Amino acid sequence: MDTNELTIYQKLNLVQTSLKVEKGHKNNFGKYNYRNLADIFEGVKPFLNETGCFLIVTDKMVSIGGSNYIQATAIFGDNEGNEITCEGWARESVSKKGMDDSQITGSTSSYARKYACNGLFAIDDTADADTMDNSKHI
Repeated sequence: MDTNELTIYQKLNLVQTSLKVEKGHKNNFGKYNYRNLADIFEGVKPFLNETGCFLIVTDKMVSIGGSNYIQATAIFGDNEGNEITCEGWARESVSKKGMDDSQITGSTSSYARKYACNGLFAIDDTADADTMDNSKHI
């Protein structure tokens, strides 16, 4: 298939329907499997090469109601100047045991960037612990 003839939306559709990123990491404390941002980047690179597209992920700090949030933006683009974007947000914890302030911000950034990429590439996270109904455990 000559991907040069495809629109940016067709190229993104090709990536969305072909990309598979397994949850290859285990959180032993929470007893769940997960994928990280590096896994997504590794999985998407061959499709970026195939389609002649690129991925840029940026973020910025936003203060809302006294809490800090990271607003991440994932940009999927081609050499024709076409771009599709998707945002992901994460709230920065006030403190996290064993982490200094820069580590808290860094992990919040990674989380927001991962979810921006999940949205852009239609990566399903329905089995993640943070999407489960935990109301029975409260």
